[in-house]
Amino acid sequence: MSELYVGKVTDFADIDHRTVRQGELEIGVLHRHGTFYAYNNFCIHQGGPACEGIMMGRVIDVLAPDKTSLGLRFSDTEINFVCPWHGVEYDIATGQCIADRRKRLRKFDVVTKGDSVYVIV
Repeated sequence: MSELYVGKVTDFADIDHRTVRQGELEIGVLHRHGTFYAYNNFCIHQGGPACEGIMMGRVIDVLAPDKTSLGLRFSDTEINFVCPWHGVEYDIATGQCIADRRKRLRKFDVVTKGDSVYVIV
């Protein structure tokens, strides 16, 4: 295992992403409110750049006791990132595909050393 340099912590905005490569492997590094996540940047749907889309709260259907919809809202705690090709969503904490929870992106550990960010590959 080796450490792949991503950049400085200060290079990342509060909600930001970037990609790094090691050979044929492309890794998306996501930053949200001080936490870093890294996944294989290859969407399981059709190979798009899974980690390069927007990050947003999971869409939740608010239901009445009789199960009729009261509308939609965005979660404040569950955050997804969206592949820009076809809108496939992934859980930022796990890499799990929202449409098919049996599938997930390969996850990589991220470490910070001082002000530097590294992905463990």
